[in-house]
Amino acid sequence: MKQSLIKVGIFFGGRSREREISFAGGRTVYDNLDKQLFEPVPIFVDNFGNFLLLPWQYLYKGSIRDFYPPAEFLPEQFSQIQIYADSLANLPEGRLQEMANSAGTQIFPHQFSQYFDFAFLALHGAYGEDGSLQGLLHFYQIPYSGSGILSSAMGMNKAFQKSSGITTPTRFLLIQRKDWLEKSPQNFWEDTKQKTAFPCVVRPANQGSSIGVSALHNEYLEDFCAAVDKAFFIYKLRAQQWLQFSDEEKTNWLKDACDLRHFIGLPVKVNNEICYTPAALFAFLEKYCTQNPQATLVLEAIDGENTVLIEEFIDGREFSCIVLRQADGSCIALPPTEIIKGKEVYDYRAKYLAGLSRKQTPMHVSDAQMQAIRNACTQLFEKAAFEVYARIDGFIKNSGEIILNDPNTTSGMLPSSFFFHQAAEIGLNPSQFITYIIRQSLWERQQKHHDWLRLPALLQQLDTALKFQQQHQPEMLRIAVIMGGYSAERHISVESGRNIYEKLSASGKYQPIPVFLSRNKQQHWQLHQIPINILLKDNADDIAQKIAQNDESAVLQKIRAEASSITTFFGNKASILHAEVLSLEELKQRCDGVFIALHGRPGEDGELQAALETYYIPYNGSGVESSRITIDKYATNQLLRKEGFSVAHQMLVSAEDFAQNPTFCLDNVEAAFAYPIIAKPVDDGCSAGVKLLKNRAQLLAFSQLIFRQEEAIDETIAKNIGLKPKEEFGTHPYFLIENYIQPQHDSKRFLEITGGLLTHWNNGKIAYEVFEPSEVLASDAVLSLEEKFLAGEGQNITPARFDKNPAVNEQISEKVRQVLGSVAQSLQVEGYARIDAFVDVLANNEPIVHIIEVNSLPGMTPATCIYHQAALNHYKPFEFIDQIIAFSLERNNITNSQ
Repeated sequence: MKQSLIKVGIFFGGRSREREISFAGGRTVYDNLDKQLFEPVPIFVDNFGNFLLLPWQYLYKGSIRDFYPPAEFLPEQFSQIQIYADSLANLPEGRLQEMANSAGTQIFPHQFSQYFDFAFLALHGAYGEDGSLQGLLHFYQIPYSGSGILSSAMGMNKAFQKSSGITTPTRFLLIQRKDWLEKSPQNFWEDTKQKTAFPCVVRPANQGSSIGVSALHNEYLEDFCAAVDKAFFIYKLRAQQWLQFSDEEKTNWLKDACDLRHFIGLPVKVNNEICYTPAALFAFLEKYCTQNPQATLVLEAIDGENTVLIEEFIDGREFSCIVLRQADGSCIALPPTEIIKGKEVYDYRAKYLAGLSRKQTPMHVSDAQMQAIRNACTQLFEKAAFEVYARIDGFIKNSGEIILNDPNTTSGMLPSSFFFHQAAEIGLNPSQFITYIIRQSLWERQQKHHDWLRLPALLQQLDTALKFQQQHQPEMLRIAVIMGGYSAERHISVESGRNIYEKLSASGKYQPIPVFLSRNKQQHWQLHQIPINILLKDNADDIAQKIAQNDESAVLQKIRAEASSITTFFGNKASILHAEVLSLEELKQRCDGVFIALHGRPGEDGELQAALETYYIPYNGSGVESSRITIDKYATNQLLRKEGFSVAHQMLVSAEDFAQNPTFCLDNVEAAFAYPIIAKPVDDGCSAGVKLLKNRAQLLAFSQLIFRQEEAIDETIAKNIGLKPKEEFGTHPYFLIENYIQPQHDSKRFLEITGGLLTHWNNGKIAYEVFEPSEVLASDAVLSLEEKFLAGEGQNITPARFDKNPAVNEQISEKVRQVLGSVAQSLQVEGYARIDAFVDVLANNEPIVHIIEVNSLPGMTPATCIYHQAALNHYKPFEFIDQIIAFSLERNNITNSQ
């Protein structure tokens, strides 16, 4: 009996500075909606307030800027800086409507009920989290997720929360934008010293995701002014400073300035003139600063903040706690998460890039303190009349005092969010938790809006479908998803594995089994089957630590008992609660196949593949011999060079040679290469440890770091090669030097690309389907970890722009894809892969393809561009993964039958 599906409109994007996190969160909801219960309908909200029924392919772009504004509406770009549609706000109204219609189907609120039954709100900030959209949906009687109009408005306004006493009373000060611009900063500085004291925290009153937040530990007026300006999204630039910048420094400053999340963003008002595009801002600064070299310019974001909140710095342990309303009307607080950090601000990068922050769930406090935090959070939830769920942030001081300072009615929906971490502690995976939120939202709307005639029928439809699902569980293929490892890429591996797990768990076709690979005391790898709460730990190191401890507090067991009415109805009775060591024999018994989501060694090097073959367990990706070659960048390129492909000139540098005679070793490199050069590990990927070196001092620093004996990294040496805070840099016995590939003199277009492919069986032979490659826009010479994997950071254009003429572009693309396919065949790649390359398009439109590396198990995180490419060939991400698994199962059958 086929059940009818409830159509869920997923609202994401929006007008706020948090639009990229909203976009990524909307994608998470889309992927994790139970496909046996719901039909997802993506609704993109643009920054002009248009509602666009978005083609699903756009969901898998790395950034909103990759598809909106559409390419045909873009002005001539400045240094390849992608822009948001805000930069086109001065276009005629008719042209703006054309732009919206070219990206999707524009729908209007009175039409919502024709397209969906329920609205899931993944929007953040103004016009999404503040009651505005909730009011609109209320007017048209569309049930929606989360809190209602009034509580959403209160939950968004941090100044109101402080003034009204909703949050814990602490010392604070409010500054209005008009006053800040007109009065002396000295007055506010003195007020701060008297009313809140230093240290203090300066934040915008209506922003989230730690955007615009600063912590001030000293009483310096200059730092205070900079922090308040940052919170108002104002920047003061001395003309002399601009004039002293080099061309490269001007370009980098401009890139930062145009970033909505970290700086002022566009459009920007400068001396009462509005600059909409990077080119316009650059032209204005060049002219004005040259004419007025002693001036100081004030740059103000058009969508800047109106109120800044200054509050005392709370010296305590920071936590976040999700509170849920249950079906009987009672509240339950989930196990709170501690954000482990020093005095630094928990910023955007630390929040959303795997491995850069530590989040401990449940936080390590006494049972009494845990219960006290939960009680305080549920009391605030009731006091603010929140509905369905809320995320409440706060601190617990050494004295035991609990301070609640920031309730949120919409939580981040990324896989790394507190929202999913805490639900996992009671045994719900993301798909199950989203189902709970939808069901509870329908229940809450029905309690308060008896005149909404469709609500009882919708609620009954969902309850019937849930009961049917519980009673008629279909036979599903069991796929063990192996992730983790102990390479520099282990955190990204966990992100990939979780993403595969989530897409399979929502499919109705597969039963995914999360398996973590770690290193045992004998320095050999071992496998653990892990429960959902361990799977959703913050990063690979936290997972490994939790497996080693494998203990639970009494209060966690108490919370699970309290939540049993939720987990019984929405959870999976077959789920395990503790990590279990898994032998290969046991793995074979528990699964029908394996999806290896590991990167680097072990996992991508053929070792695990060989072990799986011993037990005849099907696995994804290339076979043993091909994996052994592609893991080694030197061996790969040497083989490809013999086959006639264009690759970088390379040299191996060994730790033994460097230890014996560092000077001679570096001299050899300089004799063979001219700076700048690329230095990288031989067998790591994901940009781990890849650096552009411009001189001998940097080459020496790189060598010292990669060949160091101790774990710790010397900060002075690290700074010399530009390591970011908390950036990992592994040790290796060898590293690789390559010449820095640059365009030829007669080059018409030079770009970095990454191209994905998929293999199929065709009468027992392998056929290659090579996707349209993506053009990679790196902010620096080397693509960073953030640009590859952090939502909204990477700028990838798919398909790549080889030429402005569509016909010529297709001809060049076809030739490039032929080269990539030939590379895959030469290396005997199977299943799927990603090939990175530079393409030099000559004046006669002939492309020279310089191969950089081949990844036999490419990253499968939600933002990776292989999904963009597969989408052009009409594969949704799950369908792409399904093809990979199907190939592996058939390969196993063919191999076993021979």
